[in-house]
Amino acid sequence: MSAATLRQLVTFRLGADHFAADIYAVERVLRYQQPTAIPNTPRWIEGVIDYQNQVVPVISLRRRFELEVVDAKLETRILVFNTSDGWIGAVVDAVLEVITVTPDQLAPPPKLFRGLSSEYLQGLVRREKGLVVCLDVTRLLTADERMALQSVASESMARA
Repeated sequence: MSAATLRQLVTFRLGADHFAADIYAVERVLRYQQPTAIPNTPRWIEGVIDYQNQVVPVISLRRRFELEVVDAKLETRILVFNTSDGWIGAVVDAVLEVITVTPDQLAPPPKLFRGLSSEYLQGLVRREKGLVVCLDVTRLLTADERMALQSVASESMARA
């Protein structure tokens, strides 16, 4: 198997469900820090953090996917994703491991998966422990939502 056909994914947990994102989309894994709240933003925007002298908007994937919201725990992390609009932080319950998958381990996405719109999905990875939902982090947010996040970051920088 050539290295070109292998994919590396960062796996993480939300509740009992396992998710993954392409390792090239992940800038950094940060210990959870309480984001600074920004008034009048959608519920799924937790706020902003300072990362490498830049204001980075942080979203709650639990709220985004309409899962039960829980308090942050010791293993809670913020995944900083690289997007065409800059960095976006995403709160996850825990980061698990980096896995290498082959094309035959990746099944095409179903129309709906536990409330997730199939537009977010790259596919499902078959593992011994069950399925891992592979997310397309570039499509987690609509164009309007990305603009809202950019606005939050810009307003935060103006206040600083």
